[in-house]
Amino acid sequence: MYLLAKNWLGRTRKTSAWMWALLCLVLLTVFQVRTHHLDDRLYFWIKTSWHTDDWQERSVWLPGYRVELDAKAVSGVDSNLSGLTFDPDLNLLWAVTNGPNELLALSRDGDVERRYSLDGFHDVEAVSYAGNGQLVIAEERRQSLVIVDVPIAEDGKLSPDRPLSRDQYPALTLALGKEDNKGLEGLAYDLKGDRLFVTKERDPRQLLEVSGHLILLSDESKLLIEMTDEGKVVSFRSLARGFAGLLKGIPQAEGVTIDNEGYLYVVSEPNLFYRFTRERN
Repeated sequence: MYLLAKNWLGRTRKTSAWMWALLCLVLLTVFQVRTHHLDDRLYFWIKTSWHTDDWQERSVWLPGYRVELDAKAVSGVDSNLSGLTFDPDLNLLWAVTNGPNELLALSRDGDVERRYSLDGFHDVEAVSYAGNGQLVIAEERRQSLVIVDVPIAEDGKLSPDRPLSRDQYPALTLALGKEDNKGLEGLAYDLKGDRLFVTKERDPRQLLEVSGHLILLSDESKLLIEMTDEGKVVSFRSLARGFAGLLKGIPQAEGVTIDNEGYLYVVSEPNLFYRFTRERN
């Protein structure tokens, strides 16, 4: 009897050890999947893989983009770089910071050409070019959209650095809920369709309209997602390390835009600038 009990106890201990090992493996797998958002990537891969041939030549097609300017630190900006838009009239990029609140004119190489203090603005998070020399700037906590004229001097060029006072411009408050840090986070203006798209935090962080398609920027999942305006997923691109040629994952993507030549730009906290180009077959 003693020997039987001893043998049973030994087998039970071995079984328990295997069960604990299996449980640890399952927990580790779940942790890795959630940490690296492998479930999100798998979902979008399944959604897009079957229509690759249909959409590749008539969409933005994010899988074709690779980084060519990787994590360039924007000179003179220490932190809080947020929001990005392309201005086809001046052939430059506009970005904002929210600590301090500033409007930045950037070259396509990520160099600061002008900077304008946004006096009276609060918690600026996004910017979008609306055509006709106007920018829409979003204040997150106030949930307000402020229409700002592009600072132009008499010679038709950008005016020198100067403050822009909020009380000089019209504003619209959307009142989408209580004022907190989960308010307006992304803007996109459709010049052809005369439509303004607005997103709230937290996911997606920003939205961009390109040729009838929407580009969603998700910081949490580290993804760019292309969708039709009916909500159909067309393509996606991971912003994690190793994808699109990135040496490191984009730490906290805050803004995305595409210029008139098809280059894609991303800005990230604290002050990082990325430029992607689409590879042609």
